[in-house]
Amino acid sequence: MQITGAVLEEIGRDRPFAESRPITVAPVELGEPGPTELLIRIEAAGVCHSDLSVVDGNRVRPVPMLLGHEAAGIVERVGAQVWELAVGQRVVMSFLPRCEQCAACAEGGRLPCPEGTRTNNAGELLHHPGHLHRAGERVHHHLGVSGFATHAIVDRASVVPVGADVPPEVAAMFGCAVLTGGGAVLNVARPTPDDEVMVVGLGGVGMSAVLVAKALGVRRLIAVDALREKADHALTLGADLAFAPEELADSGIRARYVIECAGHPKAFETAYAATAVGGTTITVGLPGPRATASITPLSLTAEARTVVGSYLGSALPARDIPRYEQLWRDGKLPVEQLISDRIELSGINAAMDRLAEGRAIRQIITFDAERETR
Repeated sequence: MQITGAVLEEIGRDRPFAESRPITVAPVELGEPGPTELLIRIEAAGVCHSDLSVVDGNRVRPVPMLLGHEAAGIVERVGAQVWELAVGQRVVMSFLPRCEQCAACAEGGRLPCPEGTRTNNAGELLHHPGHLHRAGERVHHHLGVSGFATHAIVDRASVVPVGADVPPEVAAMFGCAVLTGGGAVLNVARPTPDDEVMVVGLGGVGMSAVLVAKALGVRRLIAVDALREKADHALTLGADLAFAPEELADSGIRARYVIECAGHPKAFETAYAATAVGGTTITVGLPGPRATASITPLSLTAEARTVVGSYLGSALPARDIPRYEQLWRDGKLPVEQLISDRIELSGINAAMDRLAEGRAIRQIITFDAERETR
């Protein structure tokens, strides 16, 4: 079938992307789902730094590539070996599929699946080299999803069903922003009501961490971002204190759990410096592969501190998404308040500029499949 998708043509073009236009929105041919796969009509997709990191070259992937890894949609067709999902269900797509057979998959979400990582890096699906083509040329899949399109084929391992009452825009954010930021709180920090939690970097992932920490009822919640307006916005989401990094340094405030969500060395250094004696710095941001940060190793020993990396919030999507879904349904996780812009697919290059400038929390692409499909 022919779909409309946002295809990254070349990595590393100059900004502004609205002028250099590395992404082309155009017709793409999508094949038929295999035995373990589903055809999904995309309803909403979030624009995330993991998309930007491919566009700007911080994460080198094969191109051309149909981008998008945080999305939700409706099942339109299921493969012969997919029994637990039905046509018409709303599903969330998550970007780290698991083989469920290796030692890493037995670690409860702590470690990424090597096979899922390999196929993601290659631009493939978990059990298929790919279903996307354009004029006879292969178009690679992005992180097993390729959600910046009117339709996608995904493996069953990349899909979690949600209730029909969950709006598509909310469901999409469950697949990355909430899994990653919320998971750093829920699965790694595991704070008690007496604990203090600090979040450094307040994009979609960081704001999700704020929401989940608030839902868990921690004693004090501190938000930090280089853009003062984003720090102030965190106060409306339930943070008790908000700082720019230099203000935080002057305050002397430290917390037991500090979650770094910016993916920048300076943010990591800020988070580490603000971690209390005996506390844990949790990093979920993804800086460039050659980025380095400086810390004082003595403080790890003398202050009995811990640094933990958490990929995708150490999540198991099938385990964690239902919990976030229920928190949303109970009014404790107002994820819709993270939406900073609603855009059309045609605005994707400008959306990457806003993301690179730090001005966006979560931009959501909404689809009219009947209008955009050719």
